[in-house]
Amino acid sequence: MTEKIHEALNKAKSLLESKNLDEHAAQLLMEHVTQKSNAALLADLREPLTPEQHTAFWNKTDELLTGKPVQHIIGTEQFYGLSFEVNEHVLIPRPETEELVYGALERSRKFPKECRVADIGTGSGAIAIAFKKERTDALVTATDISEAALKVAKRNAMHNGTDIDFRLGNMTEPIEGEKWDVVLSNPPYIAMEESEQMSRTVLDFEPHNALFADDDGLFFYKQLAKKLPKLMNKQSLIGVEIGYLQGPRVSELFQRAFPHARVSVEKDVNGKDRMIFCEIDE
Repeated sequence: MTEKIHEALNKAKSLLESKNLDEHAAQLLMEHVTQKSNAALLADLREPLTPEQHTAFWNKTDELLTGKPVQHIIGTEQFYGLSFEVNEHVLIPRPETEELVYGALERSRKFPKECRVADIGTGSGAIAIAFKKERTDALVTATDISEAALKVAKRNAMHNGTDIDFRLGNMTEPIEGEKWDVVLSNPPYIAMEESEQMSRTVLDFEPHNALFADDDGLFFYKQLAKKLPKLMNKQSLIGVEIGYLQGPRVSELFQRAFPHARVSVEKDVNGKDRMIFCEIDE
């Protein structure tokens, strides 16, 4: 007898739950295998899987049960309404980072057309591409120390029809000697000792150089606070994502670097400190 969608889904969710893995991954995988939207899948739960769908779903569920992220199995993740290729070379874009893009777009409305924007440590290109998609007149540059990550980001820019200037290099090095209106970054910010509390889906499959930072997770913020004062225009904006306990220390770093700027710690949709905006108007 052919297995129905809801039967396969329930079984897969139980297996994932038994291994303390995210049950929702089964839903995303089923949407991918059946090529149905979330709404269409819910409407068709009693529909039988074809033999090909059945084989594909259970083969890929075996991969899920190793802890491999569903985004790596299906090859994509949604971010800011756009589709991004993801693999082991880049961080999977998180919904919280969408709020950094939104906050930066809102605060940069006052900047002239063709404002110069840099995304430092771009990874999949999510921040740079989402910003450019919303503000097509901006001149957006994106940097990363990883050549493999930049290849993914370039493919994502092409897929989403955005023109981004990609540069290889460490932190601010590729953008030095120029002036910028907006600098954004979601740098590595997890302290090494926190790895014990992390899920193995993240720990075993996502790039550690995009997750962990020395100096209690503050290393890259200290670098940005040190290097950016020479690179920012008189009226400009810096926006960074932070770990939810880092607000006071990171805001102090930027306030010290830009004494006359308005530095604010913003919460994400879950009510946790997640972003810092430094609005410079000298």
